[in-house]
Amino acid sequence: MGDTFEEALLNSMIATGYKIPSKEKGIMLSSGSAREKAMLLDAAEALVKNGYKVYASPGTAQYLNAEGVKVTAVSWPDEEHPERENVMTMIHDHAFDLVVNIPKNHSKRELTNGYKIRRGAIDHNIPLITNARLASAFIQAFCTLSLNDLQIKSWQEYEN
Repeated sequence: MGDTFEEALLNSMIATGYKIPSKEKGIMLSSGSAREKAMLLDAAEALVKNGYKVYASPGTAQYLNAEGVKVTAVSWPDEEHPERENVMTMIHDHAFDLVVNIPKNHSKRELTNGYKIRRGAIDHNIPLITNARLASAFIQAFCTLSLNDLQIKSWQEYEN
């Protein structure tokens, strides 16, 4: 329930245990196919404009940086790069307040790495979203509204 879509979405996400991410920790984006990358472009831009630290898998980081949204690339679970942190190390260190992980395809490597990221997020109690439309809507909502903007109303106040 809410007066706007954003308010209703935030209320519903908070009711199910999600928290609005803090700006002290980062947000991890691994956006899957080109279609999902495009769907998350505006949300990633909103995160950066609102002062969030955004990290992304190599392909997502390449896409977002090419589109002018400056994010930090991290390594896949099965990669070791001296210039990039490994996403699993960051998950274990609780460096993220939100993980968005959308599978790209059904290749063994993609499924295994995606599974490790999703499993790590859940094991470390980091909120996880696996749908690009929901992730984009949630990000846009908390970039538009703060907790202080959410109203507590009785059921009857929404009947009109």
